[in-house]
Amino acid sequence: MKILVTIILFVWPFIQVKAQEKLIKDIDFDGKNDTVYVDTDESVIICRLSTQQYKSVKSQPIEILNAQSGVSATKNGFEFYNHWMRAGYHTQFRYDKPTKKIRLIGMSRYEFGPANNDGSGESSVNLLTGDYIGDWNFYDHLANNEKGELIKIPTIKTKMRFDKIYLSGFSDKVYFDFSGRCAKLYYRQKKLLLSK
Repeated sequence: MKILVTIILFVWPFIQVKAQEKLIKDIDFDGKNDTVYVDTDESVIICRLSTQQYKSVKSQPIEILNAQSGVSATKNGFEFYNHWMRAGYHTQFRYDKPTKKIRLIGMSRYEFGPANNDGSGESSVNLLTGDYIGDWNFYDHLANNEKGELIKIPTIKTKMRFDKIYLSGFSDKVYFDFSGRCAKLYYRQKKLLLSK
């Protein structure tokens, strides 16, 4: 009996954490709760909408799914987040009434960089407007009388367009596409700043 009680006391917190990973909220605005969660066995985001008789709509597999990943509520929908040790990202989804699908409407990312914070910063893109904002830093070894210094790149504001992306077509490839485009902007601005 003592062993059973010990096992229950040990396992109970993990059961509680697992149960908290489900987001229950009215996402399709019909007055009934819907469910969104990350299925760690399949590495997918699953959404069950009341307007679709709670049929599972799944994302594509997320190849790099971390222990610090999950879903949380936003004002008009939900977000999926995926955090690593020194970097991570958030993707925002909202119900699209005309198509009756869950649409990706925004992405944001951050990086701390290595110990000297080279490449640290954050950026975001609004997929509805195409507005991109990036605030990034780089470490200049020659700055500050060759003692080195973290230099802030002026805020990058530009347009970054994506085709419409729905939950059923979403995977971390979408994030890595965003990250790659963001890196090009970073290196271009860094090069311009160093050439002055």
